[in-house]
Amino acid sequence: MDEITKLAAKCRVATPHDVVINSECVYTFHSPYTTDEGIVVNLTTFIGTVDDLAFTANDDGAESSALFVRICKKRVPKEDGNDATSEADKTAVKLGVGVEGGFQSDQDKYDVISTYSIVVIGKSGDGKAQVLAEMAYDGASKNSFPMAVSQSADAIIHHAGLAVKQDLSAWELKDEPKPVSKYAESLPFVENGVKVSPNPSDWKCEKSGDKENLWLNLSDGFIGGGRKNWDGSGGSNGALDHFLEAGEKYPLVVKLGTITEDISTADCYSYAKDEDGPVQIPNLKELLEKRGIMVAGMQKTVKSTAEMEVELNATYAFDAITEKGAHLVPVAGPGLHGLQNLGNSCYMNSVAQMLFSGTVPELTSRYGSTDGATNNPLQNISPTKASDDLLCQVSKLSFALSSGAFCGPAPKSAEVSDPSASDPKHRLAPRMFKHTVGHDHVDFRTGQQQDAAQYFQHLLEKLDRAELGAGDRLKSKSGTGAGLTTSHLFSYKTESRLVCEADNIIKYKESPAETMLSLRIPKSKSTLPDTHMPDVKRQKSEDHGDEEKEKKEVPTVAFDACLDEWNAPTTIDDYRWPHLQNSISPATSQTRFVNFPRYLLIHMQRYELGDDWQPYKIEVDIDVPEEISLQKFKGTGPQEGEKIAPEEAEGDAEPTTAPAAPAVDEGALGQLMDMGFNMNGCKRALMAVGGSNVEAAMNWVFEHNSDPDFNDPLPEGGSAASAAAPSSSDADETIVMSLVENLGCFTANQVRAAVKHCSGAADRAADWLFSHMDDLDGAIAALESTSVAENSTPKPTTPLEDGDGKYNLVGLISHIGKNTGSGHYVAHLKKDGKWVIFNDEKVALSKDPPIRHAYMYLFQRSDTIGAPNSEY
Repeated sequence: MDEITKLAAKCRVATPHDVVINSECVYTFHSPYTTDEGIVVNLTTFIGTVDDLAFTANDDGAESSALFVRICKKRVPKEDGNDATSEADKTAVKLGVGVEGGFQSDQDKYDVISTYSIVVIGKSGDGKAQVLAEMAYDGASKNSFPMAVSQSADAIIHHAGLAVKQDLSAWELKDEPKPVSKYAESLPFVENGVKVSPNPSDWKCEKSGDKENLWLNLSDGFIGGGRKNWDGSGGSNGALDHFLEAGEKYPLVVKLGTITEDISTADCYSYAKDEDGPVQIPNLKELLEKRGIMVAGMQKTVKSTAEMEVELNATYAFDAITEKGAHLVPVAGPGLHGLQNLGNSCYMNSVAQMLFSGTVPELTSRYGSTDGATNNPLQNISPTKASDDLLCQVSKLSFALSSGAFCGPAPKSAEVSDPSASDPKHRLAPRMFKHTVGHDHVDFRTGQQQDAAQYFQHLLEKLDRAELGAGDRLKSKSGTGAGLTTSHLFSYKTESRLVCEADNIIKYKESPAETMLSLRIPKSKSTLPDTHMPDVKRQKSEDHGDEEKEKKEVPTVAFDACLDEWNAPTTIDDYRWPHLQNSISPATSQTRFVNFPRYLLIHMQRYELGDDWQPYKIEVDIDVPEEISLQKFKGTGPQEGEKIAPEEAEGDAEPTTAPAAPAVDEGALGQLMDMGFNMNGCKRALMAVGGSNVEAAMNWVFEHNSDPDFNDPLPEGGSAASAAAPSSSDADETIVMSLVENLGCFTANQVRAAVKHCSGAADRAADWLFSHMDDLDGAIAALESTSVAENSTPKPTTPLEDGDGKYNLVGLISHIGKNTGSGHYVAHLKKDGKWVIFNDEKVALSKDPPIRHAYMYLFQRSDTIGAPNSEY
């Protein structure tokens, strides 16, 4: 007690506003449940650690000893509620956890026994922590401690803690009600004598004769097919075509086969442009009776649009991706430990498993030290700083995943819930990792679902900055100095070969380094499976049940077709050529690789914007082989006999004097002024686009007419350099204008900000723009607020890795859902030659990895397999 009393004055009492880490160690995933020693929480700093890490060599505290409260917890089954009979009696009847009628929570099934003690831990001669004194702390002994100690300990024990703020104890699903159509009350009704047969076999599309997916127009009784999908599936489009042909006067339709006595369950839709979606029609019963349809006794015979949409968007390829229905064999051990879903964090879990669980051995070597946390220099940081230190938290996560140190026994089945699956002593909840990576990002700091591809790039950028500033904490394994950055493993450059159509002069441009190859899916090159093939016939004959029979055939696109699309020559209509006195001439551009990285991450653009400006998933399978060769896509650089653009025409360096302004075409100037614009603004527009292109100038006017200097006289000499682009931007204007034209829904300033943020990478910029459409202006403002810090980061100069271009597939991330900001992510990784599925906390051997359905593919260059880079 004397040692405790001496240190009592240094104890602090935590307030609700203090950060208290009382549920896990900041350096490891040890928790009060993990071992009999639990964790110790400092009574001054409120930081939890294991005994050995209570002090570190780099601890900024000068004290040689400190007071801690030890927290130990053990979970035991409740005596009266865990037998088979009671479990059966508590079958869930509601989709919820911890709510009446819902699933039982752990609190319903288990009791938690907690024990506490007050501990004095000091530094030994070699700097290691050792326990100097320890006394039990409970109701009987509490009053024997100094008041400052007991108050501090109680405040920590009963504090909500950092982890609890991120957890929810209950959740329920809630649907938004469909709006009532404003056209229902005064809907025109055509007295044409049309009556609808009560026999469903008589119903058919009046345009195509189709007998499925039929919609009745409530105004004139026309029966037409539902909407047609891009691949030819879906309905005949007859109902929508009829609405348009009738002058858009009759917007309301109901799906035949969904009408029952409960009229509110009928599937109603409005084609009106200002509604264009599911609606409620209060007078539906009366409208149907006018067409001879008596709802009494009618039964539902087809799926509603909502049911089909859920099936299409939420469960398209769901069974294949999660391997539902397969009898998977659970596994556990080094590199085979799942991650707890923190609430819409499956995108993060999938990326973390792909990078840090052993699939990339270089990162396991750097971050997953087999010597344990006490000997890892990346964790040589004060406990008060550890929870916010990215390198420390990556090391914490990687060690836990790659070592299997916290794994419990593998469950008996991947399909049946096992009590050990929720045992807190074996669960990895990467809260601190999530916070350190995403706390300063407009999207990743939220609890909403995010795009895994965008998260991968953000994580690499954060790691690069942290690694470049790590100093002595990060050394190469060979001892030659600072190690390579993580992004170096994935980095590649591309070479653009541009040919001027005016004189065939050729210009080679090398892109900034990128870490992810984003491929568009050429839908025009998709093919449907041949139903006459023996394999297809056999598969159909093995189907069981109506649900299987209703599954439609999904078109397939060859992976090579996606690569050919990326490599195909494209035309840039308004390319500015410095060697032609900065005039505009079309250019033909073709892209090839400059180098082949050690790991190539390929992102498939499976989502497009629909007519309603909402992203939708492209239903297509990608035929991806597990071994690929990219040798034919390697750039060659300038060749003998080619006319190469002069060096001074590259435009990469700022000219010492402003280029000569293009002459303004008087006819074009007159056309613009006839539209009502000021002469100065029209001159600026024409000079910004080459002097004579009226259409391009008009686009420039609409974009810049709110600029404060739009109507100001031009600078002396007629230079319009300031009009072409903001002087502070270092984005390649060729890339900017190409994206503006190709994407068609973003302004040049928005594209310019994205291109600048993505270091000039066009595909990454496009992905970033689509990922931030909900609040694009806010996202751009957030980028600008952090651009100064990012621009001050030193850039690595080490030459990029290169090889023969042959790759093996080692990992993939699949997405289930209608867009990347919702749904669910699952990872499949190759471990010792076998595919393993990582579905958050469920880890099992994969029987049929969903290679055709994946969103992201990780390839490893064949010549590096078994030969990791020693610099890591």
